[in-house]
Amino acid sequence: MKTVQDLSGIVHSCYTESSRAGEQFIEEHGLSYIISGSLEAFDGEKTQYFNAGEIILYKKNTLAKFVKHPAEDKPFESVSILLDKNILWTYNENKGSYQANVDKKVSSFYPVQPDKLSVNYFKSLHILFEERIPEELVILKKQEAIILLLRNDPALKDVLFDFSMPGKIDLEAFMNQNYKFNVPLPRLAYLTGRSLASFKRDFEKIYHMSPNRWMQNKRLHEAHFLISEKKMKPIDVFSDVGFETLSHFSYAFKQQFGINPSAI
Repeated sequence: MKTVQDLSGIVHSCYTESSRAGEQFIEEHGLSYIISGSLEAFDGEKTQYFNAGEIILYKKNTLAKFVKHPAEDKPFESVSILLDKNILWTYNENKGSYQANVDKKVSSFYPVQPDKLSVNYFKSLHILFEERIPEELVILKKQEAIILLLRNDPALKDVLFDFSMPGKIDLEAFMNQNYKFNVPLPRLAYLTGRSLASFKRDFEKIYHMSPNRWMQNKRLHEAHFLISEKKMKPIDVFSDVGFETLSHFSYAFKQQFGINPSAI
């Protein structure tokens, strides 16, 4: 069972069973406080784990998979806040005119050291879901989050106020790292700094096949390895390699290898 309340980018989530939230394209920066349970986050390169009482900054333009785990006697519960470009741009124009160092590298999921102010801030957000409040107050709460982040770590200005677009990157390296993410091609093209047409053209030059065909082949061969060599079950594999349903995965697997994955 799950409940999700979204108030103009301030979100309260509660899961009583472990949940794979599916692939996400994180378009804007976000900040989450885990009230109970734990969170497993994967960005294509590494998996990070966060527990109750921790605060996480999610970096924009990131591909991510999440698994939300309840505690033994409590659900997974979190409060998150979206720090969209307009909020950050307006704040920077009015308050600081920070110049971001766009070459600084920061983890996709950046742990923020919790302190008394930041923890009490997230606790104060609960009242927003109980009362009708004006949009102006939601904006003020997002601005308050920015102030607390910069107070906690001034170097985060290089993350929050980086308004640049993704630059053109190595397509082959990107695809080998991110083929398991089930997101639309235009998103993948954007993240590699290309138009969709340029992405498809460059892809064809490298792989001599369409992106969709290549990704399905890559996912199926990875699944075959996990099932045959690592002795994993198909139900534990299909979503991890990028398939939406077990039935679609089983059909594609049999078409590719001539055998059902459960028969290996």
